[in-house]
Amino acid sequence: MRRPVALLSLLAVPLVAGCGGDPLPEIGTARAAPAGETAAPETVRVETYTVVPRPLAEEITLTGELRANEAVALKSEAAGRIVRLLFDEGQAVGAGQLLVKINDAELQAERKRTELRRRQAARREQRARALRAEETISQEVYEEALSELQVLEAELELLDARIAQTEVRSPFAGIVGLRAVSEGSYVTPATTIATLQSIDPIKVDVAAAERYAGRIRPGDRLRFTVSGLADVFQGTVYAVEPRIDAETRTLKVRARAPNPRRLLMPGAFANVRLVLGTVDDALLVPAIALVPGLDATTVFVVEDGVAQPRAVRLGVRTESLVEIAGGLEAGERVIVSGVQQVRPGTPVDAVDAAGEAGP
Repeated sequence: MRRPVALLSLLAVPLVAGCGGDPLPEIGTARAAPAGETAAPETVRVETYTVVPRPLAEEITLTGELRANEAVALKSEAAGRIVRLLFDEGQAVGAGQLLVKINDAELQAERKRTELRRRQAARREQRARALRAEETISQEVYEEALSELQVLEAELELLDARIAQTEVRSPFAGIVGLRAVSEGSYVTPATTIATLQSIDPIKVDVAAAERYAGRIRPGDRLRFTVSGLADVFQGTVYAVEPRIDAETRTLKVRARAPNPRRLLMPGAFANVRLVLGTVDDALLVPAIALVPGLDATTVFVVEDGVAQPRAVRLGVRTESLVEIAGGLEAGERVIVSGVQQVRPGTPVDAVDAAGEAGP
């Protein structure tokens, strides 16, 4: 009967060991944290952006169309046959330059005849004046001679005006387009001979939403790009339509832009950014730092080595930055990388966006 007693003694050993002091830990397990205590949060490595005041231009994005500074269809005031074309297609011409000559042979002949009659009338008027001075003729006879001279002079002026209508001259300096006629063509005042456009400077027409009507003024600056060109062009608003379009609810704005190389062509579509105003000391943060919420937008800043949330009021947006109109102070460090990994009070190892370790 000794074997059962020995077995009971062996079974009692672990029971006795468990009755006093702490229980023995199991092999391969860590000691649990004491009751009432929580594990310390892990430090998160983040990148920060130091907020500093800087100038900010408030801009709006618009669509626009380029227009020639001046443009006209070249037409003759008189009907007739073209005897000379004095321009090349695509040629730059000066103001007042003769471009087209219409046949004026009949008018020139009539003018020559009238000029001879005027000279004869002038001699008769001169003799009548001398006779009137001697009181040899009456005042009425002298006035008839003078009237005849004046009528012929008026006829010459009329003929000169009609001859001038047979000449098509450039009303301003510009570039002649493609012609639609040839020498020998018969044209009327309705016939378009060619077009003439002045494109330096060039105009930019844009339509802005009516909510900006009170903020756009002559002198405002804009910049724009056009398809096919890598350049960014600058312009200045010089006129604003004094009414809102009732159908589109937009305000028409017109600007001028230098075009010395003639790269910009009338009719081209333009992507325009119009400057509404400039803030000299705006506080900007990268857009990736923003944490949108139901009630407010927040950012996380580094304070004493931990992340703390700040509710902020947003202002103007640019392509990558956002103006902070309230909620931040200059010099504060905003977390821009690792934002999703931090919570209020999370310890952080802050490195600025340039790669330097922060305090």
